[in-house]
Amino acid sequence: MPPRPETSAAAPATRTGLLVLALSLGVTTLSLLQSLVVPVLGAIEQQLDVSPGAAGWVLTANLLAAAVLTPVLGRLGDLRGERPVILGILAAVAVGTLLAVLTTSLPLLLVGRILQGASYGLFPLSMSVLRREVPEARLSVAMAVVSSTLAVGGVAGLVATGLLVGDGGDYRRPFWIGLGVTLVSLALAARVLPRRPSTGTGRVDWWGAVVLGAGLVLLLLPLSQGNVWGWGSPGVVGCLGASAAVLAGWVVLQRRTAQPLVRPAMLADRRTIVPNIAGLMTGVALFASFLAILQYVQAPPGVTGYGFGASILEASVVYLLPGGIAGIVVAPFAGRVVTRLGALPTLLAGALSGVAGFLLLALYRGVPWSVVLAGLLTQLAVTVAYAALPATVVQAVDEDETGVANAVNSIARSVGQALGSTVAVTLIAASLDPATGFPRDVAYTQVALIGAVASAAVVLVAFAGIVADRRAGTGRRPDRLAAVEEATARAGEWSPVSGLR
Repeated sequence: MPPRPETSAAAPATRTGLLVLALSLGVTTLSLLQSLVVPVLGAIEQQLDVSPGAAGWVLTANLLAAAVLTPVLGRLGDLRGERPVILGILAAVAVGTLLAVLTTSLPLLLVGRILQGASYGLFPLSMSVLRREVPEARLSVAMAVVSSTLAVGGVAGLVATGLLVGDGGDYRRPFWIGLGVTLVSLALAARVLPRRPSTGTGRVDWWGAVVLGAGLVLLLLPLSQGNVWGWGSPGVVGCLGASAAVLAGWVVLQRRTAQPLVRPAMLADRRTIVPNIAGLMTGVALFASFLAILQYVQAPPGVTGYGFGASILEASVVYLLPGGIAGIVVAPFAGRVVTRLGALPTLLAGALSGVAGFLLLALYRGVPWSVVLAGLLTQLAVTVAYAALPATVVQAVDEDETGVANAVNSIARSVGQALGSTVAVTLIAASLDPATGFPRDVAYTQVALIGAVASAAVVLVAFAGIVADRRAGTGRRPDRLAAVEEATARAGEWSPVSGLR
């Protein structure tokens, strides 16, 4: 692995802090725009006078655009430099969000959501910037702080929607928050991101990008629309079969391409397989937690015999916001644990928190405090996972592949989120009680157990990775971070406010 530039190690603490702030705000834009539409799908359906299936495309279009664009944007950042790509993404997202604010047409709203889908490229590019610019001793903590905003921004989007929409409010109001955050992020990124020539060489494998995008679209389309089309319908079965064929062909194409979009050896490397599987399962757990808690606490107990009759705002603020706040506090400490003990032990500890939270939600959710605690534990698990995964990916690849490697991991998380939301919605919809019009209580037990299984899978994958590392003689800390503990002691400790203390 090539040495890091000396100029990066000498960067002032204030500059490092501003850089982390700028990148964190950009990643917050991604997660904010992803989550704020979830509670207003019903409002979009009513106010635009469209069917539930048509309104669901507001989520699907965004997800499909992300699947196509993320690996290409990550590779472009590796080859052309991260700054112009990040600024271009933020500009496109601002245009798309402005369109979502102004339009009352579903087709134009979908165009806006497609442009917003470019925001998924911000995370892998942010990891590339950090690896290039942040001093070695603070790299793990910086990556943890930035990546934790994936979970925190999701909660912020739900809270913003509850504040601005409520019962019967205009679905477009939350997009104003997204537009404001995007514009501030664009201005700060333009001011802070360094102008450095890229060290990458080669070209973008556009054919590989097209084939990969097609395969991912064919995979995500039935996952997002299966409830509407029917899981046994020709459309779902055909798309899944075609996806398997196209993705298999993509692997063959990458093996025969001199400069592939993603090296097949990187995909087959155990060190990248572990974080990609963990990312997939973490995505499942994230949406299982969000959907189960939000719908359960809003159920009217007088009609269903369960739930607390909470409003959208109360559901977000009381039951989800504590986990978001805890994530902000825990992320820097999780980064320090990654530095001292390694990414995989940190990932393992976070996943155990997720198992405990989902089991609590499955077995004892009859009182508000238990649901608040379950939400806190499951969101901490996601925050810690997002803090540990970038370090695991960075350990496995050279610097000029950081963007595309993290893009692959981002796709794994996106597929997991689509799968988690699909499973949760399917289980809840299948248990509707005709007498009340609400799901039966057992549906939430099933969703919580799915989350517990997903978290347990992360535990097993992380443990297997730890065992494999020890057998390979890499020790308890990542190769690249093995000497960081001593460097951290010399350089001083991280403060999430100023960068140094």
